[in-house]
Amino acid sequence: MPPRMQATGLIAKPPADRPIWAAIAAATLVNLPLGSLYAYSVFLQPLEQLLSVSRSELSFVFALATISFTVGMNAAPRFFGTGSAPMLVALCAASSAAGIAVAAAATGLAGLVIGYGVLFGLGGGIAYILFQQGVNLMLQRRSGLVNGYLVSLYPLGAMLAAPLFGLSIEAWGVRVTLAGLAITIALAGIAAYILVARAGMRLRPLAGTADDVRVTGRHLVFWQMCAVFFLAAAAGLTVLSQAAGIIVAYGGSMAGALAATTAISGAVAAARLGGGWLVDVLPVPAVMGLAHAVALAGAGLLTLWPGPLSAMLALAMIGTGAGLVSGSTAAGVATYWPAAQYGRIASRLYIAWGVAAISLPVLAGHLFDLTGGYHAAIVVAGCGNLAGLLVALSLPRRGPALTAHIAG
Repeated sequence: MPPRMQATGLIAKPPADRPIWAAIAAATLVNLPLGSLYAYSVFLQPLEQLLSVSRSELSFVFALATISFTVGMNAAPRFFGTGSAPMLVALCAASSAAGIAVAAAATGLAGLVIGYGVLFGLGGGIAYILFQQGVNLMLQRRSGLVNGYLVSLYPLGAMLAAPLFGLSIEAWGVRVTLAGLAITIALAGIAAYILVARAGMRLRPLAGTADDVRVTGRHLVFWQMCAVFFLAAAAGLTVLSQAAGIIVAYGGSMAGALAATTAISGAVAAARLGGGWLVDVLPVPAVMGLAHAVALAGAGLLTLWPGPLSAMLALAMIGTGAGLVSGSTAAGVATYWPAAQYGRIASRLYIAWGVAAISLPVLAGHLFDLTGGYHAAIVVAGCGNLAGLLVALSLPRRGPALTAHIAG
């Protein structure tokens, strides 16, 4: 029996007549278009030409969207008791859709900042945690696989969105493309509202169930997971943000670099799913340790045998390692804490992702400016993966025994 279902004299009863498939379908519909956040680079050149803004200004918009996403994730638990799950999901979709609509109508940087940088990011971040909390309260088994699937939706959405955006921009322009994204998010929100209501998804456990308990003494585990996640994300986000440039720097062609970048995004999405599933069959430290070992091997490969082909393989390995950690982190929260605390713990853990986004990716660009290559950045990434491997192996193999104290 999963740890979160155990307590002194308490057994969680399966929710009656609550189709979890409807909640998962709602999460899919909303998170796939919101995952287009990772495909933002497709908009850079057309927005520069349309609005006469600089690349650095557009980079600021993306950074702000990332910060807003992180703020939204951490704000989400505060809303768990303020409204029904269907209504909150609809409001998140409305915020993100309105943000993209404002960006589509923007005549300058301010519109992009308010629309894409704030409203789109906030709505996406809150929805991301709402679905993880709600779905985990419905799970009775195979929580790792489901959690891996939920976190894989963003890179999968980006992989699907990037080519569609490219075709749409070429055919109709960037404003129509953004407007189409806004309409898609709005329609997804309407469908998600219906599905979440059908699922009976809630954001707080029923009083007196085994999920309605508190866990103490998990502070060390929390900081260990933060370190493991941060070190993997720093290397993985460097790959996702600069893969094409890295491959070209090692002698690859631009066409090959773009194809490899798409394949790497797909590998990250698959690895997130796989990382969650592996936690169903292996202890969390084993999965996280394996993930960092794969990434470390990739960094070692590129350091010892530099070249375009080894760069493609190495970046795929580093991205896969980061994806495995992301999936196993989502599943690990469900292992070490009860479902009622999932959203609160996960949102705090994901701060490590936001910090990682402004660490090694930024340092890698600076080192490239200094040295004309990425060798030093790859070495730093490998050192981080080695540290992550050691910390991962120090995690406990099992979740805690839950106390019988009922959360009031």
